[in-house]
Parts: sequence; C-alpha cells; structure tokens
Amino acid sequence: MTIAGRFEAFLLEFQDMVFATALRLLGNPAEAEDVAQTVFLKAFERFGELDGNPSAPGWLKTVATNECLNHLARYRKRWSFFADAPENPGRWTHLGQGSGGQVLSDLEQQADYAALDAALRALPASQRVPIVLFHFDELSYQQIAERLKVSISKVKTDIHRGRETLRAVLTNDGSRR
Repeated sequence: MTIAGRFEAFLLEFQDMVFATALRLLGNPAEAEDVAQTVFLKAFERFGELDGNPSAPGWLKTVATNECLNHLARYRKRWSFFADAPENPGRWTHLGQGSGGQVLSDLEQQADYAALDAALRALPASQRVPIVLFHFDELSYQQIAERLKVSISKVKTDIHRGRETLRAVLTNDGSRR
C-alpha cells in the first residue's frame, strides 16, 4: 500500500475522534472541521512517526486539544472573570442510570448524551472548555489552569457556573431525571 493509501486509512480511522474532541471544545462544527484539518496536516508531516504507532491516538487528541485552545485564545472575546464560588468536586460517571429494561436504559442514555452535547455547545467557551477538559479529558484543576493560563479559582468558578447552567438547561428540558 502506498503512503497516500496508508494515510487515508489512518485519517478514516481517527477522523471521528479528532472532530469530536474539537467539537466538544469549540462548540461549532465549522470551526471543529478547520481544527481537524490542521491536526491532520500536522499528522501528515509526522506520518512516518505515527504510522502504526500505538500512541498515535493520544498524540492526535493532544494536538487537537492544543489547536482548539490556540484557536480560542486567538478568536474568543475576553472571558468574564467571576468571583470565587463554592465548588462541588467530582466527575460525571454516567448520565443515564435507568432502572427499566436494557433497551429503554440505552435509549434514555443516548437521549441524555445528545441533550448534554447540545447543552455543552450552547455554553460560552469560558465555561465549556474547562468542563470538557475536566470531565472528558480528565485533567486536574491545576492542569486546566496551566493550559488556559488562568487561576485555579477561575477554573473552579467557570466549571461550577457551567455545571449550574447545564443542570438548569437539562432539568428544564426534561432530559434529566
């Protein structure tokens, strides 16, 4: 197989993961596509190192996250600075814990994920990005603060406010029990 064919197979294997990472962070499909293209251009430049490498998915996700953060830093409005607010620590583990049959539970869980995805995309970047980095990428408050170049208290506040907004939206939609 030619290099072009191997890279095409590589792209097809990982494009959904890269796009999903970018979409969660940016909340905008067009911007997520732009970032995904940039990530795969960088991957093409380093394809000799990535081809068949088991760490390629992790590298792609890291590059996608960094590209999104760079994009947000270039194009975002100034983030609002909130006063410190109490924080309820703990990551989400499962959204839909239905007690009925497995099919009903699976459908409820899919609806919960779709509602959460839509609610996340509606959040301002100042809240969405820290929430995604904490809950989906499992970074600590300290790591998030360092990556975003903000204080830990700002990270905690933005995550808290984002959770409150998500809770209100998901409860009012009736999507959460």
